[in-house]
Amino acid sequence: MTTSTGEQAGKIAEGLGYSRGFGNEHSSEAVPGALPHGRNAPQRAPLGLYAEQLSGSAFTEPRATNHRSWLYRIRPSAAHPPFTRADNGRIRTAPFSESVPDPNRLRWNPLPEPPAGTDWLAGLWTLGGNGDVTQRTGMAVHLYHANSSMESRVFSDADGELLIVPERGGLLLRTELGLLAARPGEVALIPRGVRFRVELLDASARGYVCENYGRPFELPELGPIGANGLANARDFRAPLAAYEDVEGPVEVVNKFCGNLWTATYDHSPLDVVAWHGSHTPYVYDLHTFNVIGSISYDHPDPSIFTVLTSPSDTPGLAGVDFVVFAPRWLVGEDTFRPPYFHRNVMSEYMGLIEGAYDAKAEGFVPGGGSLHNMMSAHGPDRETFDRASAAELKPQKIDDGLAFMFETRWPVTATGQAAAADHLQQGYDDVWQGLQRHFRS
Repeated sequence: MTTSTGEQAGKIAEGLGYSRGFGNEHSSEAVPGALPHGRNAPQRAPLGLYAEQLSGSAFTEPRATNHRSWLYRIRPSAAHPPFTRADNGRIRTAPFSESVPDPNRLRWNPLPEPPAGTDWLAGLWTLGGNGDVTQRTGMAVHLYHANSSMESRVFSDADGELLIVPERGGLLLRTELGLLAARPGEVALIPRGVRFRVELLDASARGYVCENYGRPFELPELGPIGANGLANARDFRAPLAAYEDVEGPVEVVNKFCGNLWTATYDHSPLDVVAWHGSHTPYVYDLHTFNVIGSISYDHPDPSIFTVLTSPSDTPGLAGVDFVVFAPRWLVGEDTFRPPYFHRNVMSEYMGLIEGAYDAKAEGFVPGGGSLHNMMSAHGPDRETFDRASAAELKPQKIDDGLAFMFETRWPVTATGQAAAADHLQQGYDDVWQGLQRHFRS
C-alpha cells in the first residue's frame, strides 16, 4: 500500500466532495450499484461485496441517539489475524493514576520537534484526562506533532471518538467511509471504532485531540436562542465513499481499554465500496460558527460558544464540551469585555489555533495550552485587565485569534509526562500577581 506524498495528498484534498449535515442518514457509493436498495443485508450483496453493520451505540438506544452505519466492503472486518500487544508509546488512558489531580493552574508551550519519520500515531502525546475508559466515562486530552505520513498502517480507537483539532499543517484522513481533509481552523471527528490513516498535507503537522470516552458528541440544544445559531448542522461535511483495493501487508493498530494492539493484515481494511448510516466521520470549519453574544451589556457565559457536547447522565452537565472562541464583535455598554474572572465547577483545557487570545496578553501561544481544573480561579492577566478597564467602549471586532476549549465535568489529572515536561511553563501564576489593589472605601 502506497502513501501519497504531501503534494499528491494536497491535490486529493482539493478535489474532495462531501455529503452535508450533522447527524443525517448519509449514503454513498464509490461504484454505481454497490449500495443495495430496499434492504440492508440482501442474500447476495451487490458486486460480490460483504454487508457489515458498524454500531456506535446499543441496538436499543432511542432513535435520536442511535448511531450505526451499514458498510459494503471487499472483505469483512472479521477476516484478520490475532492482535498482539504493542508499545503504547506516549499514549495514556483513564483511569489516570500516575499522579493526583492538581488544583494549580498549569500551562504548556507547544510540543517540541519530533524525531524524523514520526507519523501522526507515533506523535500522539497524552496530557491528561479523567474517568474510566472501561466504563465509557470521561475524556483525554492529547497533542500530536508529526513530520511523516502513516505508511502501510491504519489506526482505530475502540475506547472513544476522536476530535482532531489541527493547529499547524493540514491532514488528509483516509477513513473506512471515505476521505476528509482537515486544515488549521477546521476540526475532524472520527467516531469510535472507525479505522483511518493520516497523511500530511504539509511538511509537518501539529495539533490537539480530544478523546471522548462517553456518549458521542452532538449539537447542543439551543433553548431560548431558537432554531438557528451556534454550529449549523449543514456546515458539517461527511465523506463520500472511497475504497482501497490493495493486497499486501498492512499494520492495523487498535486502541482497546487503554492499550495498543497490532495485527498485520494481508489487505487494506479501508475497502468499503459503499455505505449508508449515521455513524460517520465529519469535518467542520470553525470559521462558520454562528457566534451569539450580548448587544446590550455584560459578557454572556462561554457556554454560548459550544460547538459540540457529549451529554452525561445529569442534564446540562457535559462529560465534555467542545467550545470555540471564534471571530466576533463586542459591543457591550459599560462592560468589561474580555472573559471575566471566574471559578467554575467544570474543568477547562484551552488551546490556541491561531493568533492571540483576548484574555492573555502573552505566554499563551498557538500549539500550547492551559489547564484550569474545577474551582481554580482564573481570568485575564494584569495587562489585559488594565487595557480593558480603560478602553473606549466602541464596537470592537475580535478577529486576530482562534482559541478553543475542552471543558469537562470532572477534574483533569495530568499524566506523569505532562507534569514533568520541559515545555511545562514555570511561573504561570505570575501573570496574575501584578493585579493591584484599587479599593477605595
